[in-house]
Amino acid sequence: MTTYALVGGDIVDCDGRRRADVVVDQATGRLTEAAPDAADERLDVTGCIVSPGFVDLHVHLRQPGNEAAETIETGSRAAALGGYTAVVAMPNTNPCMDTAAVVTEVLAHGSRALCEIKPSAAITVGRLGETLAPMGELVDLGVRMFTDDGTGVQDDQLMRRALEYAASLDPGDGTSLVLSQHCEVNALSQGGVMNEGRWSAELGLPGQPAEAEELMVMRDIALSRLTGMRVHLQHLSTAGSVEMVRAAKAAGHPVTAEATPHHFTLTDGCCASYDPVFKVHPPLRTEADVAAVKAGLADGTIDAIATDHAPHTPDSKELPFDQAPPGMLGLETALALALTELPDIELVDLIRLLSIRPADIAGLADRHGRPVRPGEPANICVFDPDRRWTVDRTGLASLALNTPFHGRGVRGMVRHTFFDGEPVVIDGKATR
Repeated sequence: MTTYALVGGDIVDCDGRRRADVVVDQATGRLTEAAPDAADERLDVTGCIVSPGFVDLHVHLRQPGNEAAETIETGSRAAALGGYTAVVAMPNTNPCMDTAAVVTEVLAHGSRALCEIKPSAAITVGRLGETLAPMGELVDLGVRMFTDDGTGVQDDQLMRRALEYAASLDPGDGTSLVLSQHCEVNALSQGGVMNEGRWSAELGLPGQPAEAEELMVMRDIALSRLTGMRVHLQHLSTAGSVEMVRAAKAAGHPVTAEATPHHFTLTDGCCASYDPVFKVHPPLRTEADVAAVKAGLADGTIDAIATDHAPHTPDSKELPFDQAPPGMLGLETALALALTELPDIELVDLIRLLSIRPADIAGLADRHGRPVRPGEPANICVFDPDRRWTVDRTGLASLALNTPFHGRGVRGMVRHTFFDGEPVVIDGKATR
């Protein structure tokens, strides 16, 4: 076991920004008051930011069932290289994470990962929207987030029952449960492969209207108000959705929301190439929607940046646009895209979006998103905010290649990541 001194950087955390050295004690997994000169290893981080490790509320790790696209190991390596020390794994695996057996399997694989793997679980059995999953049993295993991600719960009464059931459960550890919703009304979105609008008409591709998302956002805000239970709205993509969340928060309703890097960097015009790498659900929207998502991130309407990291095998993403599966990689590029595309957001607020707020929403605030000071868990990220680089899909750790940002110049690179005191990334390279 080794102690590491991070010397010359600026700390950015919930206490603001300050110049200070940091010492990591690998043996205890915590930051220590020991003098930097007494550390076993010295890392010069001059010009870098030392922050709490990032937390991703929305990651598809594909295991069990589709290990050809990603595994928990490879996904966690990609996460660590992106500065993440915890990720919430989505339940749309095969078999679905709706039983104790599958959640236990994911936890077992996660125990060997390069970051904390926090399983979510399905709201309904098989994510079929018909029968509630055994939430109480899954809460006992540590599940704190439930979602049928990829499929919104269509039945209004069933969603109300799910919220009331969740409200009756007490995890017993000071955390609270959250139901996380993929907001999409199937009756409006069915058959659509991109945003409905000018570009879908020009390209001759069936579209999904913004209203398919917004109607479910409206419904779940209303159900949250009715039940008093917190609802987390996934990957907001339209100006109307952002405005409804803004109004709900102003009214004091227990609603949180996330946005993805691709929804604040790309528009539906990217689909003009017919390249399936730009196919995603919810679809890429208009320039006005992108501006609204950016504004929501800047003013706190949107609580977190979540990647919706969705790896697919190369052969599946090489199908025609209307047949290819939706989804994009995100873990290794999220920080750089945020720094590049959100220059008006202060670093303190950006760390809040990437780490502090998502840790709280996921029930991980006791060990992630913490202040960078002695005695705290050593889950931290060190990044150079000015380092410029070009995204290369062949150099990513994920087993998949489906990043829409291949060849794009960005600013900001992770140099070191420590998870529970272990240096899982040093000088931009994973240590295992």
